[in-house]
Amino acid sequence: MPVIRFCDGSQQVYEHSVPLIEIIKNKKPSIIKSIIAISVNNNFSDLHTVIKKDSTIEFIHRKHHNALNIIRRSCAQLLSYTIKNMWPISKIAESNIFRNGFYCDVDLEKKISIQDLVLLENNMNAFIRKEYDILNKKVSFSEVLKIFEKYSETYKASLINKIVDRKNNISLYYHESYVDLDIGMQVFNIKFCKYFKLQKIGGVYWKGDNKNKMLQRIYGTAWSNKEELDKHLNYLTELEKRDHRKIGKFLELYHMQEESPGMIFWHHNGWIIFNELQNFVREKLKEYQYKEVKTPLLIDKLMWKESGHWDNYKNAIFTTLSEHREYCIKPMNCPGHVQIFNNILKSYRDLPVRMAEFGSCHRNEPSGSLHGLMRVRNFTQDDAHIFCSSEQVRPEINNCIKMIYDLYSTFNFKKILVKLSTRPEKRIGSDSMWDQSEKDLSDMLIENHLSFEYQLGEGAFYGPKIEFILQDSLDRNWQCGTIQLDFYLSLRLNSFYINENNERKAPIIIHRAILGSIERFIGILIEECSGNLPTWLSPIQVIIISISKISIDYVKQLSKKISDANIRVESDLRNEKIGFKIREHTLRRIPYIVICGEKEIESKKISVRNRNGYNFGMIDINIFIEKLQKEIFMRNFFQMEE
Repeated sequence: MPVIRFCDGSQQVYEHSVPLIEIIKNKKPSIIKSIIAISVNNNFSDLHTVIKKDSTIEFIHRKHHNALNIIRRSCAQLLSYTIKNMWPISKIAESNIFRNGFYCDVDLEKKISIQDLVLLENNMNAFIRKEYDILNKKVSFSEVLKIFEKYSETYKASLINKIVDRKNNISLYYHESYVDLDIGMQVFNIKFCKYFKLQKIGGVYWKGDNKNKMLQRIYGTAWSNKEELDKHLNYLTELEKRDHRKIGKFLELYHMQEESPGMIFWHHNGWIIFNELQNFVREKLKEYQYKEVKTPLLIDKLMWKESGHWDNYKNAIFTTLSEHREYCIKPMNCPGHVQIFNNILKSYRDLPVRMAEFGSCHRNEPSGSLHGLMRVRNFTQDDAHIFCSSEQVRPEINNCIKMIYDLYSTFNFKKILVKLSTRPEKRIGSDSMWDQSEKDLSDMLIENHLSFEYQLGEGAFYGPKIEFILQDSLDRNWQCGTIQLDFYLSLRLNSFYINENNERKAPIIIHRAILGSIERFIGILIEECSGNLPTWLSPIQVIIISISKISIDYVKQLSKKISDANIRVESDLRNEKIGFKIREHTLRRIPYIVICGEKEIESKKISVRNRNGYNFGMIDINIFIEKLQKEIFMRNFFQMEE
């Protein structure tokens, strides 16, 4: 007499073994209609499963917290099934899910095209219309190996050959004639997978190792209903409009090329943005009493071993040889800053030492992870290191928090999330040291009236840290700023100061970054503003347009006057229609468009409009310059008042 317990707390007793389908029939029609998957004792079950013993059953509905993952796993294997059906000689490597979607990696000599995606999608929909049940079976290791060898699925065979314990049966999912490995619970019928869309094709190495073969990866997204799918696709359309790579190319800000993967070729317009941001940070460094330094790009590999970076980051570090000596191209600035601190003996009276650098860092990121300005191999880090005593930690943390919010206030991000990462299992130092350091960070956040959440166990092995995450207008989160306590590096690199008792003492090092990578921050800003950067950051701040040949001399005079006021200005003297010119420069995201014709010459004024289409009418040139200088000086995010 099996006792069936349901997740809602109810239970039912049956006199004999009972199929799941009979249990479901006793439920309300509204409940039956919304079930997409069934879990018996935390395992996938289909409708024909027979319950023979006491069991716990969970009916998973469309609004269940795990429903989307279940649907996406099924879509991933449906995609694999369809690929194998269309191209029988293909070999499926792996299929799985990720945030908002699913993917399948395939080894196929044919290059899959966008047209093939449409055909794949149509065939997937044809399978969905068949409404076949997805089955799950436990099969012996030897049988599974035979199945995958029969279909020449060498990647699947490779995966199961790595299983150490071969005595237990292996869980397989069956999509009609197609067999795949268990990647997690799926829907019991393929009909629940109809709200999906295939999106793009990429390239990945098998197991992420560039020594392995390059595979084709097909990406898709799946949702539980049409409204959610449409909402997500509209969101992606908005993302595409804001894509900093497209905007960067259109505005001639930068480019990247195969001869230097992950490295940026800054054009004149993009370099203006870069320098404006750097100068902005540099002003704040002076205000908060930092000393700017510059450390070498190449440092002997031995130092990176001594610092501990080689053991933890060696796969990401570029190296080079000179005169039989191996050097690392620096991936970060901290060991170099310690060398500057160590160069001259310090007293406790010299502390704190605040050292900042716009350091050019290189990291050997996997080629598949590179993404415009957001993920590169060469970037400029606006980090700093503060060498201080334990008594100075709190005021210095407080100072860092104030500086970070001071800088961020200039940019119009809707929300800043704060997270405090605490001690991991593997760590150095005593529990009392960690207790104090975590309290130092949390107390300073509280003192500054900042709400935050803990990330338990996510700190570095050498100290806790605070993360500052910018949330943009599309609700995307960008982790930029960090404040990190380090009790380790000074010990590793023999860094010390002389305390008041004339004893050597290792300083605590505070690692602090605000923008993080300047390159990445520019990409974030471009996407947040859709390329409509605030005037102070815009490469061209004013464009002056001539209406006819008569106004050419007047345009030249105005251009010189505006340029002399340290405003970036260009002139458009082409013999084109005024509407054409205005539209072109609006698309170029130039903040202010000045129009000059006979009326303006006669009145000795200018007609001004902004890129949003607002017409200021006729303005005296001196008043315009004064207002514009004020907007630039104040670094307003929005343009001058209309």
